[in-house]
Amino acid sequence: MLSLGLIALASATLLPGGSEAALAGLWCEGVAPWALWLAATLGNTLGSLINVALGRGARRLRTRRWFPVSRRALARGTLWYRRIGAWSLLLSWAPVIGDPLTVLAGVFRLPWWKSVLLILVAKGGRYALLLVIADHWLTPWCT
Repeated sequence: MLSLGLIALASATLLPGGSEAALAGLWCEGVAPWALWLAATLGNTLGSLINVALGRGARRLRTRRWFPVSRRALARGTLWYRRIGAWSLLLSWAPVIGDPLTVLAGVFRLPWWKSVLLILVAKGGRYALLLVIADHWLTPWCT
C-alpha cells in the first residue's frame, strides 16, 4: 500500500508517472478497494500539494530575469485564474493539465484549505471511478 501511495504522490507532481498500473496490479492481488482508494487518493493529493507549494515559491521569483514566464503571460494567467479560479482544481486529476493547474493554485495564492479540499475531491473521485471500472472490467482479467 505504501508503494501505491508513493507512486501516486510522484505521479501527481511534475514528474512523469502513473499510478493506474500499480492500482490495477494491487486490485488483481485482492487488496481491499477502500485501502487502494485511500492510499492512491492521499498520495496523489499530497503530490499535488507539493505542486501548490512549488507554485507559491515560484511566485517570489517572478521578477528574476530567468523566470520562465513573461510578465505578460503571468498577467493573462492572472485574469484567467480570477475568472475560473479555484474551481479549476476539480480538473487536477486530468492528464496534462492537472499538474499545471495545481502549480497555478500556488502561484495565485489560493488558500491552503481550499486547495486541499478541491484537490482531495478531484483525486478521490478519480480513484473511485477507476475502482468502479476495475471492478467491472478488470476483474475477469485478473488471474
